Amino acid sequence: MVQKYQSPVRVYKHPFELIMAAYERRFPTCPLIPMFVASDTVNEYKSEDGAIHVIERRCKLDIDAPRLLKKIAGVDYVYFVQKNSLNRRERTLHIEAYNETFSNRVIINEHCCYTVHPDNEDWTCFEQSASLDIKSFFGFESTVEKIAMKQYTSNIKKGKEIIEYYLKQLEEEGITFVPRWTPPVACKSESSTSHTRRPVSPAINIPDSLPWSSVVSSFPYKLDADYIKRYLGDLTPMQESCLIRLRQWLQETHKGKIPKDEHILRFLRARDFNIDKAREILCQSLTWRKQHQVDYILDTWNPPQVLQDYYAGGWHHHDKDGRPLYVLRLGQMDTKGLVRALGEEALLRYVLSINEEGLRRCEENTKVFGRPISSWTCLVDLEGLNMRHLWRPGVKALLRIIEVVEANYPETLGRLLILRAPRVFPVLWTLVSPFIDDNTRKKFLIYAGNDYQGPGGLLDYIDKEIIPDFLGGECMCEVPEGGLVPKSLYRTAEELENEDIKLWTETIYQSASVFKGAPHEVLIQIVDASSVITWDFDVCKGDIVFNIFHSKRAPQPPKKDSLGAHSITSPGGNNVQLIDKVWQLGRDYSMVESPLICKEGESVQGSHVTRWPGFYILQWKFHSMPACATTNLPRVDDVLASLQVSSHKCKVMYYTEVIGSEDFRGSMTSLESSHSGFSQLSAATTSSSQSHSSSMISR
Repeated sequence: MVQKYQSPVRVYKHPFELIMAAYERRFPTCPLIPMFVASDTVNEYKSEDGAIHVIERRCKLDIDAPRLLKKIAGVDYVYFVQKNSLNRRERTLHIEAYNETFSNRVIINEHCCYTVHPDNEDWTCFEQSASLDIKSFFGFESTVEKIAMKQYTSNIKKGKEIIEYYLKQLEEEGITFVPRWTPPVACKSESSTSHTRRPVSPAINIPDSLPWSSVVSSFPYKLDADYIKRYLGDLTPMQESCLIRLRQWLQETHKGKIPKDEHILRFLRARDFNIDKAREILCQSLTWRKQHQVDYILDTWNPPQVLQDYYAGGWHHHDKDGRPLYVLRLGQMDTKGLVRALGEEALLRYVLSINEEGLRRCEENTKVFGRPISSWTCLVDLEGLNMRHLWRPGVKALLRIIEVVEANYPETLGRLLILRAPRVFPVLWTLVSPFIDDNTRKKFLIYAGNDYQGPGGLLDYIDKEIIPDFLGGECMCEVPEGGLVPKSLYRTAEELENEDIKLWTETIYQSASVFKGAPHEVLIQIVDASSVITWDFDVCKGDIVFNIFHSKRAPQPPKKDSLGAHSITSPGGNNVQLIDKVWQLGRDYSMVESPLICKEGESVQGSHVTRWPGFYILQWKFHSMPACATTNLPRVDDVLASLQVSSHKCKVMYYTEVIGSEDFRGSMTSLESSHSGFSQLSAATTSSSQSHSSSMISR
């Protein structure tokens, strides 16, 4: 496999001629590079005017390799050929080097270049690239590769130090200026006059806050080494190379907006600087961002008022490391209410806007604190967390949000502080943790009760003066307190479907219309007995009867015509009938649960542990108002109720899922809610002679 290296652009704030004088002092040997034993000149050429000087050297290197490996290879030293081409007229030096020893087994090529800074002719730029290709090496290919890259990167680090060392040596000798090359002329006086009158361009002060790419137009793919350290942090030479090469690849091949260097670096870190893997996930993310216009979300999307009122989260100062601090009072949030009022689309979009705001704040804090800040800290307060937060559709929506964030915002979470974790937290953690990247999970710190107030707690990460008041601090936190979302704000599936941009490929809830004489039915095939059918539905309009049936044979698929006996389609929602009218209850199918009457506005959750394999049918049926038993006349309440159901039509929004019994037992509390849920399974559930289920309606 070919290993490649591309350096950042190194800038010396000295003229090119002075840098060349310092560079020449590295030969024939350099005490600052112990492995550089000697060098001999094998070829040399100088032009008549002195502008061009080409010199070829044979360099002797003592590679720091195991003695056994040297013995097997049969050499003590490795020889390289280095060709330096100095052009004093153009003020450039090109250096090409390749290995002479083992050239049929190992191919090493290096190219270095010293040039004048394009915006300041009194500064000098240096950059280098190299490649290593090991064809074979006595079975030690991997070892040789590691040794070669280790030696190379260590020498790269010393490169700048060596030039600066000889610059200082020249200064001590009183040499602080070396005149530029000028063409030879016949008359010395003219030459002297020309030299003294040579215009010198004024130095251009380039502000340190600008990235190299914005000031060096002739090097569109390069990054200044000082810029990398100031804005991206300490990187190894190979990590710098990966960043530059990936950025260059994007510039050359990617059609669209090129992400900032900090963003590219996050994807590299997420894949341990494997360029191919990082490139794959980065390109997928860039396509996703373009498709959903995520780059403009902060400017074009305003969060709905319900989010501003009931989403208990917000930014709050910064932690001790300068990272932006986000506070989330999860225990105070009505997760089901937010999903039902907003749908997954708006909720995800809001989370994305939070992440985009986090990226913006990281950039601002990098400038404020004078050091690279690429991630934020999240403080999650779980006081108040209970079973209603473990409502299964909400947890499923959360998992999907985590999946999107993990894929598109890697390495943005610096630390997660989870405070006041209640007993129910392990259940939520069991459900969520498998979907979180291992590197991210290592950043989690969990505190139960008031443990966060002791040693190793919150004060280790956040300054005392900014600890929120609801955690015992003195700083007023403007994060909304959350609370229950009124059911009057709940939206129907049809309303949620009208979103302009879809971020989900599917939705959790489905809607259906229930007509008088035309129930809505859902078919579920069960292969393994003792599976668990779960459901969650809301009666949006009218009153319905909910039933569960079992059949050994599959119902015929519904007809597609709108006038058929098995299918009715209306603008207000879908209606599907599966049970054939010729089927007889007790012969063709059986009822496995007692009918459940559900009133308009009620939320229902439930489960059914299947006893037999086969086909199960969930049915929502129009509920007719009973007449008064004594007079055979309808009651006033019944008449008024019937008037509310126009055209004998009801509407429901529902969600169903089939879970293996073992998985259900491990997460059954996640199916409960303080407002709607069902009882826990008993140990005898699966051994009972008949199926069991329980349902409780939220009033």
